[in-house]
Amino acid sequence: MANTEAATVTNKQIIFPDYVSGFPKESDLNVTSTTIDLTLPEGSTSVLVKNLYMSCDPYMRICMGKPDPLANSLVPAYIPGKPIVGLGVSKVIDSGHPDYKKGDLLWGLVGWEEYSIITLTLHSHFKINHTDVPLSYYTGLLGMPGMTAYAGFFEIGSPKKGETVFVSAASGAIGQLVGQFAKLMGCYVVGSAGSKEKVDLLKTKFGFDDAFMYKEEEDLSVAIKRYFPEGINIYFENVGGKMLDAVIVNMKLHGRIAVCGMISQYNLMDPEGVHNLPTVLYKRIRLQGFAVCDFYDKYDKFLDFVLPYIREGKITYVEDISEGLESGPSALLGLFEGKNVGKKLFVVARE
Repeated sequence: MANTEAATVTNKQIIFPDYVSGFPKESDLNVTSTTIDLTLPEGSTSVLVKNLYMSCDPYMRICMGKPDPLANSLVPAYIPGKPIVGLGVSKVIDSGHPDYKKGDLLWGLVGWEEYSIITLTLHSHFKINHTDVPLSYYTGLLGMPGMTAYAGFFEIGSPKKGETVFVSAASGAIGQLVGQFAKLMGCYVVGSAGSKEKVDLLKTKFGFDDAFMYKEEEDLSVAIKRYFPEGINIYFENVGGKMLDAVIVNMKLHGRIAVCGMISQYNLMDPEGVHNLPTVLYKRIRLQGFAVCDFYDKYDKFLDFVLPYIREGKITYVEDISEGLESGPSALLGLFEGKNVGKKLFVVARE
């Protein structure tokens, strides 16, 4: 039921002014204000929410570029003059939808703003039923990044006990979980990261068997060989470019590469080529791109898997949290400079 008393409040937003080429700047995102009624129109089937936490994710850079039919079939381009859209944790203020009532919590796609009106479609939003864990986890560990790590590692990687696993961008929102899932499966896992702090985190906090700072390596192929003298069974790909090229020649026969992202390429006008692709044929490597939206039907199965480990302290998660909607542009753009340590998100409002 809709509220009977209307109230109009200020709604601060982060607007996307125009398409971006090359590395985005903070001036490519504008903080502005409008107003919103906290009452839905009679007969509406939408849901009005107050946004609590917003997720910063590498895929959002793709949405900032000029429309591309191929890329936008997976992640729609942002609309100039409108708030950018991302994943967030929200609280229901008013609802015309039978499955949601005032006070319910949910996570899913919302505008970068204080209040959003959302239209619910299949797997666009998920009700939060487990509140004994931090709500912010639903931007990461229990949200899209966690589900991505689960689907890519288990569904695409098909791990077996004792196998070797390499994870690039391993300290990020997804990589830190892939490494921990690999250890739970009894695998040997190594990660790469861009700073000493992140490398230490992988080894001391997330339980990786080893890790290295890719920026210090003159030859990535030689570096990978150092950690995997017998080769790699599973590579979880977050970077692309030179890293992918170096990994391919270090894969084992019948190795599997789960292509989750290619953050090194998103800001380039001319993406780097991959030269070692013949090895994919010679070693019969399975190289598969995937999108988490193809696996959201397994979300309940994922929760059943991961929640007991969280409650038992067997999975840990590091978050990098900024405060306030105004911090959104710098929080997002910091991803592409490697400034974040762990899952990057920002607080819009606290309950």
